[in-house]
Amino acid sequence: MKLGISTYSLHSAFSTGELTLEGVIETIADLGAEHAEIVPLGINLVENPELIDQIVRTAAGRGLELSNYAIGANFAGLATAERQREVERVKREVDVCAALGIQRMRHDVASSNDLSIANFLEELPHLAEACREIADYAAGLGITTSVENHGYFIQHSDRVQALVHAVGRDNFRTTLDIGNFLCADENPLIAVTNNIKLASMVHFKDFYIRPQDRQPGEGWFQSTGGNWLRGAIVGQGDIDMPSVIRTVKESGYDGYISVEFEGMEECRKGTRLGLEYIKRVWNQI
Repeated sequence: MKLGISTYSLHSAFSTGELTLEGVIETIADLGAEHAEIVPLGINLVENPELIDQIVRTAAGRGLELSNYAIGANFAGLATAERQREVERVKREVDVCAALGIQRMRHDVASSNDLSIANFLEELPHLAEACREIADYAAGLGITTSVENHGYFIQHSDRVQALVHAVGRDNFRTTLDIGNFLCADENPLIAVTNNIKLASMVHFKDFYIRPQDRQPGEGWFQSTGGNWLRGAIVGQGDIDMPSVIRTVKESGYDGYISVEFEGMEECRKGTRLGLEYIKRVWNQI
């Protein structure tokens, strides 16, 4: 297992100018991570390839591996030609992933206001076709692509499984975010148990949870079922984190794990405490 940090965790400091792009990578190293996961929020590496060199050079200078590249995408509710344009756009991002020297890439798959199972089943063949074409392209570059349980439409563990099996490619798997299952009101421990064997990447994220009839105020958002969620420092929220960590470790998963912090605390402190928590609990099991 290699424990690292997603650049997403430090995005608040990057977005305000407190950290430069190089500063984000250097901070990840300073916090004791073994690898950095690249989420290009606020930058476009296709249009600005010189930033790829900055990332690679900075990471190498600090002894950091680059583990995963995570981007947005949507293939749902589109006409055939429009969906193909999106596929081609994502392929250009696969080229960026290869230029970064990264062998894992997460791309989003679908966004829809209609979260029904009927709509999911209707869209599934089109989503699988798009993901299959991208995975086949990525295979030629030695890259494994993945879908994250993210974005409400494909957030449940069984929907992720359905898509992975429909794509039917060894190099198409899932980036498993243990916290995101709560957005679909699914027990993270059960969902992780269901999907850990399909994981090419694991995110550790934590949330506070409140029932739908207790609107807590600023900083909270709702799950599909109406429960209230707020990002927490990993290990300080309401997820049974020791049991989840045990499940991941005992599954035999031995790949990259990233801390994803999206709480209200200062991002460097919140990320550091989460990283230290996972390391401590993992070593105790």
